[in-house]
Amino acid sequence: MKHIRGFYMALGMFSGIPLPFHIWDEKLTPIVVSSLPLVGLIIGALWWVAGSLLLALDIPLMLAAAVLAVTPFFIAGFIHLDGYMDTSDAILSRRPLEDKIRILKDPRVGAFAVVMLGILFLLQFAAMHTVADGGRFLPLLIAICVISRSCSAISIFTLRHLSISNYAALLKQDSGTANKVFIACTAVAAVFASFLYAGVYGLIVCAAVVLGFACAMRVVHREFKGISGDLLGYSLVISELSGLIALALLQGIQVSTWF
Repeated sequence: MKHIRGFYMALGMFSGIPLPFHIWDEKLTPIVVSSLPLVGLIIGALWWVAGSLLLALDIPLMLAAAVLAVTPFFIAGFIHLDGYMDTSDAILSRRPLEDKIRILKDPRVGAFAVVMLGILFLLQFAAMHTVADGGRFLPLLIAICVISRSCSAISIFTLRHLSISNYAALLKQDSGTANKVFIACTAVAAVFASFLYAGVYGLIVCAAVVLGFACAMRVVHREFKGISGDLLGYSLVISELSGLIALALLQGIQVSTWF
């Protein structure tokens, strides 16, 4: 029962999906974090369904790609996109650590955040346009969302948190080996399913997501000497974009082999 409650709490915390009521139990926080990949499963499945529906309705490709490019952000309630923008502002300010942390906490939107948001949407749209052209690889969107959130959940349990981190309290309680094993098993299942569906292409996409998250996390950890919710959101957005770009490149390679 507590795992169901933890998952329900995670769905309310990490997505914009409307829920009939709100509950919170501090003791279930480790379960909430370990449920993050399952939230990714739901977000990815809805993303895939939206793409399949748009293609089935024969919506113009460019319009369909534009809608699909922003769909995961809408489903997630823009929570990770907010972290991406705040972190972009802080990193690109090139200020001392104290100033970067201050900028990270500042609710105002800076010029760097706007520029980086434009770049993100441009790349997201271009990649989604290619992926939607044919749509064979659309189911891999599910794996992208699951693996990115698995990386995020593991980071919460294993990396040093900044004092401003909402997850800092986790360091004061036992996260439990079972929670970490569950996250790892969920990620492995996503990778295995991707391989069964798309073979080596599926493995490449999964690897791109992990590599994108690792590179982004290395940058933010070096810049801030720790992690926080915003920094995790930044890394998650980068990881999913990396997976989507890999998917687009593979789609292009496959199309070229048809001629």
